[in-house]
Amino acid sequence: MKVLAADGISPKGIELLQQEFEVVVKNKLPAEELLEIIPEFDALIVRSASKVTAEVIERATKLKIIGRAGVGVDNIDIPAATKRGIIVINSPGGNTIAATEHTMAMMLSMARNIPIANETVQRGEWNRKQYVGVELRGKTLGVVGFGRIGSGVAKRAQAFDMNVIAYDPYINEARAKSMGVRVCTLDEVVRESDFITVHMPLTPETRGMIGMEEMKKMKKGVRLVNCARGGIINEADLAEAVKQGLVAGAAIDVFTQEPLPAGHPLVGVKGIFLTPHLGASTVEAQIGVSMDVAKGIRAALHGEPVATAVNMAPVSPQVMQVIEPYLTLAERLGCTVCSLAAGPIQTVEVTYNGEITDVSTSLITTAVLKGMLNPVLEEAVNYVNAPGLAKERGITVSEVKSRNAVSYANLISVKITTADGKQVSVEGTLFGREGRIVEINGFRVDVDPHARILICPHINRPGIIGKVGSILGDAGINISAMQVGKTDIEGTNIMVLTIDNDIKADTLAKVKEVDGIFDAKLVNFYAL
Repeated sequence: MKVLAADGISPKGIELLQQEFEVVVKNKLPAEELLEIIPEFDALIVRSASKVTAEVIERATKLKIIGRAGVGVDNIDIPAATKRGIIVINSPGGNTIAATEHTMAMMLSMARNIPIANETVQRGEWNRKQYVGVELRGKTLGVVGFGRIGSGVAKRAQAFDMNVIAYDPYINEARAKSMGVRVCTLDEVVRESDFITVHMPLTPETRGMIGMEEMKKMKKGVRLVNCARGGIINEADLAEAVKQGLVAGAAIDVFTQEPLPAGHPLVGVKGIFLTPHLGASTVEAQIGVSMDVAKGIRAALHGEPVATAVNMAPVSPQVMQVIEPYLTLAERLGCTVCSLAAGPIQTVEVTYNGEITDVSTSLITTAVLKGMLNPVLEEAVNYVNAPGLAKERGITVSEVKSRNAVSYANLISVKITTADGKQVSVEGTLFGREGRIVEINGFRVDVDPHARILICPHINRPGIIGKVGSILGDAGINISAMQVGKTDIEGTNIMVLTIDNDIKADTLAKVKEVDGIFDAKLVNFYAL
């Protein structure tokens, strides 16, 4: 597989990927060249410079994952990627400290006029009285966006004896209060703050959320900081507000267009300090984000889920540690019910029993759908597009959780109903970290679902198992394991054979013709 690394990714992440994949490094990649070469690649890593548009995604016929070495993903067309089943990941924590510290540096530099003071001293001037600053102590800092970076800034601002208030539509109010931060409306932050720093993603809702209307409400002497995404603060309005004295100053690291074009409204305005998108530009951050994304790409190209995918339900590292061993088992349970189904599937019910009910199981349910759809669809099915593909096909999916006592500490049950009303069910659990199928349509078994299995319900009488074994042996098919499952229905058993070779249609037909065999279904886990 081939990986394209654009925009100056740290060598540490490149080296990790080169251990398993062919990696092509293209720094400062023009948009035209990206369009031309993208069909060759299975994975793409970018920072903020490259724009991964719908057109790029349409041409990326082999692409499985896009990695953003950083937090913001507004340079990637996520809906287009999701529609194509392409995973989009970022590094939400890799540059947190760097961006947090840069915000504090910008705030302090602006408060004490450090950039302009340095510039004039370098020219031989000595203007002490002209560059009198303000202290942070006792001032109110309004934090707009209280995620990792926003809360990190709040913590450091409190060390400067600042009073911190915060606005975030999804704020964890209890966490904010535990940090000594007062939760406010955006209007309250705008009216009460001496300093305002924004740490929101750029979305249609946040674009221009602080403009002239908001600036007219602000306190005299207010200062603004934006180290998040360009466009959250309206740039033209900010320039005009500083010129009019509505805003005392601003420190801006991110812009709607980068590099800044000639004649940009913020350039040359006294009191506005600019840096060229340096928020994540530390040695440590560049290594951190490149390693995070490289690990995510490696996992995705191996068909494993990625906790930092932004176009699927987020999974915390703690929850991922619990559910990860179940994902492969869940895929195989889905593959098994699909292979046993006699018609189109209408409903899927996934039931969780035991301790696993304490965590979010949505990704495990997605793994069931992935395993169920992969063998029957021409397009690749993954953790991003599996729920959408199931919905498109009219399949109703439900989860049930129960703490009822069962024979195992944890049990996953998958039951499907086909269009003609027939039901198929399988159950599985973990022995250690190894998955086992422990029940098929009510028959108790203990099957290692790692390769191919042949499932044959049959009458419980002598000679049937031997006849099936002979048919497979004559066809050159090796049986590596065998299970006979029992049920409460007297006289009926199920035979589950783990086999090392594929079975041709004529051989499968011979097995079905054996007197006493009700059916024979091959489940091929290599199809996943």
